[in-house]
Amino acid sequence: MNEESMRLNTMITPPHECSYLSDRLATTVFAEPFLPDNDVVYSNLTKHGFRRSGEYLYRPYCQNCQDCISVRIPINSFKPRRIQKRIWKKNQDLQVIPVLPNFKQEHFDLYCRYVNTRHKGGNMDNPSPKEYMRFLTSSWSITVFYEFRLQTQLVGLAVIDQVENSLSAVYTFFEPIYASRSLGVYAILWEIEESKRLNLEWLYLGYFIKNCQKMSYKTDYQPLEGFINNKWQILEQKSA
Repeated sequence: MNEESMRLNTMITPPHECSYLSDRLATTVFAEPFLPDNDVVYSNLTKHGFRRSGEYLYRPYCQNCQDCISVRIPINSFKPRRIQKRIWKKNQDLQVIPVLPNFKQEHFDLYCRYVNTRHKGGNMDNPSPKEYMRFLTSSWSITVFYEFRLQTQLVGLAVIDQVENSLSAVYTFFEPIYASRSLGVYAILWEIEESKRLNLEWLYLGYFIKNCQKMSYKTDYQPLEGFINNKWQILEQKSA
């Protein structure tokens, strides 16, 4: 482990079924304590490939597989592709509103519709309000819920953490009936623009897995940096 993460105790899970590659077993390293005193610990670990889920900071730690790569977008270098420009233009009628990360029935109902459409049959089925909030929020992170509204209708919600000189996209969910708007893509493009507005350097997108379709889309955002062999480097470029 790196210098920053070695300052904390860590816990490594036993091998378990991989959530992304069905033919693999995975192990995960968790940082302890699970409740950092401030966001400095979180920021440092984010720079070294860790991710937040609820109160937990974790990173894949598989002995025989290195397919999970933590990725981030260097904000000042990002160049939108033609299709991304079209998606951006298509959604200019949306209003984005920051709100506190508190439970709202409207948010939860949208989350349930999204999960039941996009992840039906998985471990996210039939969430309770408590599970929903435990997944998206923590007692120590600087977290904002960004509502995406079409007039008064809530059509999407992006959960974003503020870390040192960066934003970290925790999770995004949206109204399934608006699939043609590509709201997941628009949310990332909006987060890039918000990072520019705030004069930040990076947008963290979690993990990229080349052979997992639901995670491979992240290379659509170029250039993309990956944390490989304990250093950030540009991943393979895609054409416009």
